[in-house]
Amino acid sequence: MANKNSKVKENVAGKYYVDTGCMGCGVCVNIAPGIFEMNKDGSNAYVARQPKNKKEIDLCKEAIESCPASAIGDDGE
Repeated sequence: MANKNSKVKENVAGKYYVDTGCMGCGVCVNIAPGIFEMNKDGSNAYVARQPKNKKEIDLCKEAIESCPASAIGDDGE
């Protein structure tokens, strides 16, 4: 389970975030491109923008369920 106290620095503020447990596999980026992006060196993903509608929220939920590192959370601020 993701830890909101260990968010990667690139995340935008909001409910969804990626924490430091991310291993940079890119699954979330493939599921929800534009919401999730990889950092410059490819070592981790981050939330580039928060979802704007139900479809995008559903994609974020799919990314959470698919993340092999359980590094995506939905309890941020």
